[in-house]
Amino acid sequence: MRIVVSNQTGVPIYQQIEDQIKTAILAGDLKSGELLPSIRQLAKDLRISVITTTRAYHDLEAEGFVNNVQGKGTYVLGQDSELLKETALRAVEKGLQEALDAAKLANLSSKEIHQMLDALISAGGNDHD
Repeated sequence: MRIVVSNQTGVPIYQQIEDQIKTAILAGDLKSGELLPSIRQLAKDLRISVITTTRAYHDLEAEGFVNNVQGKGTYVLGQDSELLKETALRAVEKGLQEALDAAKLANLSSKEIHQMLDALISAGGNDHD
């Protein structure tokens, strides 16, 4: 697993770590039961604070992506978890709401919004019907 963080994005480093691990789990790159790097090792590898990696792992555990086993490490939970699906749905809803808010500011019609969404779906090859 390769995690890349940047101070230039405006996104907190712990959030960058969380997002990359979530993406890897949802994409199947990290499998259920797989051991993540230790908090200290990840902090050392990324040259960041242990507090930052601790926050990222704690948030991932709270959202149901990983399980911390005291003294053994942090393990990936199953991708088919209902909690994972619910978390993904909330993220999609949040993103769509932000897009709708921006569309409202731009005075876009429902038809224009649907056309944009259809175009994005087609371009991304993400047409799961």
